[in-house]
Amino acid sequence: MSVTEFAKALTPTETGIPGLVIWDLPVHGDSRGWFKENWQRAKMTAAGLDDFGPVQNNISFNDAVGTTRGIHAEPWDKWVSVATGRIFGAWVDLREGPTFGAVFTAELDPSRAIFVPRGVGNSYQTLEPDTAYTYLVNDHWSSDASYSFLNLADETAAIDWPIPLADVEISAKDLAHPRLADVVPIPPKKTLVVGANGQLGLALRAAFDGDPSVEFAGRAELDLTSDLSDARRWRDFGTIINAAAYTAVDAAETDRAGAWAGNVTAVSQLARIASDNGITLVHVSSDYVFDGTADAAYPEDEPVAPLGVYGQTKAAADAVVSAVPRHYIVRTSWVIGEGKNFVRTMASLAERGVAPSVVDDQIGRLTFTDEIARGIRHLLESEAEFGTYNLTGAGSPASWAEIAGEVYELSGHDRGQVTGVSTDTYFASATGPVAPRPRWSVLDLAKIEATGFAPRDWRESLRDLLG
Repeated sequence: MSVTEFAKALTPTETGIPGLVIWDLPVHGDSRGWFKENWQRAKMTAAGLDDFGPVQNNISFNDAVGTTRGIHAEPWDKWVSVATGRIFGAWVDLREGPTFGAVFTAELDPSRAIFVPRGVGNSYQTLEPDTAYTYLVNDHWSSDASYSFLNLADETAAIDWPIPLADVEISAKDLAHPRLADVVPIPPKKTLVVGANGQLGLALRAAFDGDPSVEFAGRAELDLTSDLSDARRWRDFGTIINAAAYTAVDAAETDRAGAWAGNVTAVSQLARIASDNGITLVHVSSDYVFDGTADAAYPEDEPVAPLGVYGQTKAAADAVVSAVPRHYIVRTSWVIGEGKNFVRTMASLAERGVAPSVVDDQIGRLTFTDEIARGIRHLLESEAEFGTYNLTGAGSPASWAEIAGEVYELSGHDRGQVTGVSTDTYFASATGPVAPRPRWSVLDLAKIEATGFAPRDWRESLRDLLG
């Protein structure tokens, strides 16, 4: 019988398998026995354990020495800890990637636990009688979940079992599992892009083209204002990118219910799903959360002060998303993508010889949707710190009139045809609702640049579009 070591410090030790981490646990004992905190969220997450959100606690009791459980890889994370006795554990990486087939083995007693990430096969052999171990998991068992199995005697894994498999208690089913060469690797968690048919959605389709782990859903496939609880098997998803939004800025002034439903109710649904399932939520915000009275670029932590209904809904959505443990709020401005947009309108006017009057007292920078998609992908792949990031085109700010002049010139026409007018003058003859516009929409890009992302100058993107 082994003797459990008492009073260890709570300490993680990396293994050769990414995400698979052995933990020394403080066990407090005396002549009466011992006590340990098997799962202590605050202490363990502070020490570096992923806050994996366990929802179920299971116990495996084994009468005899040598009882051996098969190598199973489940679609959830596990925290395995011994309650009494001692076990030999074998872990095999069955996930897609360069470490597929990597093996790690170790003995566990009450003073050692292990975090097993989704897709890593795990098997346990008891080394003492009356051994019990517990495992916390962050999903409930489901018949439609995707599992993977590996034969305990696989020659490639070559696990050195302390007790030969010929001498142990083992099920016939576990002995019949496939060899490593026949195992289909477990794919990564999926990414869901919602609003996939809008301007940004189309850019995201292009950015993730060919990636089988990315799923796209438009309004017809996913109604974001309905209960989404059973819309997907959400534990199979690692990321939701919200490219859906109510963007009719002027109409929002009178269609308040529609604006709030599209920009807040829908986002609240996604936020709940993300929070409940440990999903990273990427949400796109707007310069309209500010009142535009600043005289310097807005940093991410600037207090919001929206002028109109649209800005209010975007600010409210930001507040909702900020409560999701794993989130990126991507704040942008003056978006240009597929379909009707300011640049195409100006180019069409130039071709038709029209001399337009364009607002010259709103200042900002264009942001092309492919640039937003590139930035979102960068934040996810670089695993940047969660939070809010400004993401617009780089370069010196300009007014809408100056941008129109650029379009005219790049289209081979006289930029002098564009006449600048004030916002008030431009909308003076409007017959419908007009939302107040922020006059200053320049966002500070230092934070996202510090992650290694280099926003492209909006003028270069404009030249490419019109070239």
